[in-house]
Amino acid sequence: MKPIVALHNPVTPWPAGLEPSDAELDAIEAEMPVICAEVELLDVRIALMDRVPNELDERRFRRAVHRLLDARRTVAAASTHAAMPGSAS
Repeated sequence: MKPIVALHNPVTPWPAGLEPSDAELDAIEAEMPVICAEVELLDVRIALMDRVPNELDERRFRRAVHRLLDARRTVAAASTHAAMPGSAS
C-alpha cells in the first residue's frame, strides 16, 4: 500500500507559534466566569435529559441560569468600564 500524503504546501499556512498570545489569554481569563457558568448550566441540562425534573431540579436549573446571567452582566460591565476613555484600568 502507498501512503496518501499531500505533496504541496497547504492552502492555509500553519502558524509558526501555536500558542495563544498574551492578549488572547487575557481575554479568556476575563471571560472565565461566563465559561464556568455556561459549563454549570450545561451540566444541569445534561442531568435533566433523562428524567422528569422535580422541584429541586427546577431550582438548580434556575440558579444556574441566574449565575450565567450574573456572570455575563459582570463581564459586560467590566469590559464596558475598561473600554471607556479615561478609565483607570
